Amino acid sequence: MVGGCGGMGRSLVGLARALGLQVAVLDIARSIEAFPPPEGVLALPCDVRNEAEVQAAFATLTQQWGAIDSLVNLAGYTGERVAVADMKTHEWDDILNTDLRGMFLVARAAAPLLQSAAAQGGSPAAVLVSSTFGVRVPHVGYAPYAASKAGVINLVRALSTEWAPAVRVNGIAPGVVDTAFLKGGTGRDVKATGLDMNRFLTGVPLGRLGQPDDIAQGILFLLSPAASYMTGQTIHINGGSFMA
Repeated sequence: MVGGCGGMGRSLVGLARALGLQVAVLDIARSIEAFPPPEGVLALPCDVRNEAEVQAAFATLTQQWGAIDSLVNLAGYTGERVAVADMKTHEWDDILNTDLRGMFLVARAAAPLLQSAAAQGGSPAAVLVSSTFGVRVPHVGYAPYAASKAGVINLVRALSTEWAPAVRVNGIAPGVVDTAFLKGGTGRDVKATGLDMNRFLTGVPLGRLGQPDDIAQGILFLLSPAASYMTGQTIHINGGSFMA
């Protein structure tokens, strides 16, 4: 699980462990230190912007496990709201490098481990986490985040074709979820996202923010045999704020 120390990640780790699953968490060192995974969970420092760190983390997984039957990539962030006309190139690049390029680096590194699980008779699956902002951008200032999350949706489609039939690949697109992400995340310098919660909630038919378990349960469904005939899909979990 990549990005497993964030709010949604910690929820997913807890639910997975309650099901008796073996879990590895890959996250940046600062997040692992601030939110250590539970005992029995393998924790590997990994900044998805750094190709060498991604390769090293998956090399360790290969040595210790040899195969994985599930991949979840939650890694991503956005920063302060800045219009494209005022945005610095490094601000754009940093978000795209984390939220989209990082998805590619992880997928490429994880592919042999997932394929090994399939060769051993398993039914491996991957879930990449996008966002409602990947299909709908109702507020100014989120261009790089929205562009990267739209890219994740299409990466899901591409991988589902490339890895079929051995590995299923689906996506989850959360709406706004009540985690530290709203204040800029847990693993880097905190910068508020500037989202007006009162205004946002007027457009949510279910009338509340998402909770981490709402997303984690959706991810577990897509990884499970109950979703065995699903691939290439992105499931929206957003309280009705966007209806696909």
